[in-house]
Amino acid sequence: MKISNIHEAKSQLSKLIESALAGEEIVIAKAGKPLVKLIPYQENKQPRTPGGWEGQVIISEDFDAELPTNLLNLFAGEEE
Repeated sequence: MKISNIHEAKSQLSKLIESALAGEEIVIAKAGKPLVKLIPYQENKQPRTPGGWEGQVIISEDFDAELPTNLLNLFAGEEE
């Protein structure tokens, strides 16, 4: 495992990426404290299958009804 500080990671990013692609574990740290791990990107091997929640979610009839004015005012940051 290679630990690199943020400054080194900024200046040597290409080399760190190559090392990660070669299988080395790269950890980027700040003040000696590990923050993130640099790993190769992997595509999802199986596409997402939509529709797994049928029959498990119920949407209320008034789901898209207009909100009361006092609630809309609160969202806008206004007092009641």
